[in-house]
Amino acid sequence: MNVFAVYSIKGGVGKTSSAVNLAYTAARNGYRTLVWDLDPQGASSYYFRIKPKIKGGSKALIAGKHELDGLIKGTDFENLDLLPADFSFRNLDLVLDAKKKPTQQLKKRLKPLAEEYDFIFLDCPPNISLLSEAVFEAADIVLSPIIPTTLSLRTLAQLEKFIDDNGLNKLMLIPFFSMADRRKKMHRDIMDSLSERYPETLTTAIPYASDIERMGLERMPLGGYVKKSQSLVAYDALWQEILVRVAKNADDADDYDEHR
Repeated sequence: MNVFAVYSIKGGVGKTSSAVNLAYTAARNGYRTLVWDLDPQGASSYYFRIKPKIKGGSKALIAGKHELDGLIKGTDFENLDLLPADFSFRNLDLVLDAKKKPTQQLKKRLKPLAEEYDFIFLDCPPNISLLSEAVFEAADIVLSPIIPTTLSLRTLAQLEKFIDDNGLNKLMLIPFFSMADRRKKMHRDIMDSLSERYPETLTTAIPYASDIERMGLERMPLGGYVKKSQSLVAYDALWQEILVRVAKNADDADDYDEHR
C-alpha cells in the first residue's frame, strides 16, 4: 500500500481535483484505490456524490471507536472507494492534540487497510498544522500541486523547509504544475525556472481547462463525463510519472533499510 498526501499550504491550486482525478486514473488502471477526504469542506465527497458525514465525527474516528473500513463508502467507479469528510474535521487539530503521539494517529488508523488497497490518496486541507504533521507521518509521498505563480512557488519553499526542519527524511515531496496556461509567458517562465531549481518536479502539467472546472457541475471525476481531452491525457501522463517515482521510492527505501 502506498499513501499519497495531495497537499499544498496554499488553497485554490487544484488540490482536490487532482486527488480525485489521479485516484480515478489509478482505479481505472486496475489498482484498488481509496480517497480519504480530510478537508472539512468535503469537496472530494461532493465530487463523488457522497454525503460528508461520519457518526461521532472526528473525535470518534481518532479515538478508534470506528474502524476505517466500516466508514468507507463505495463510489460509482470500480476499484475506487471514499472515506468521506465530516464538518467536525475542522477540529481535528484539537482532537489529535488530546492524544498521545498525535502525529502517529492517522498512520495507526490506516495500517489495517494495507491489504485492502494498493493506493490511498489523502485530500488535505490547505494549512500547516498538527493535522499536517500527522498526514506527513502517514504518507509515503506528498504530491504538491503548484500554479505557476510567485505565491505558489513561495508556499512550495515553505513546505520543503518544514519537511527538512522536522526530519521527515523518508517522505518524498513531488511538486507538479496545476492550472497551467502555456499561453501566458509568466506561466512558461516560472515552469522552466522551477524545473531547474526543483528537478524532482514532474514534467507533466495539468492545464487550466473548462472541462476540469465542470467537475463541480457533473459531480464526478473528469473521466466520468469526458472520454477524450487534453486534460484527460495530462492526468494519465501524470499518473504514469507518479508510478515511476513510486517504484524509485520503494527501491530507495529498500536501500535505506539495508544500510541501517
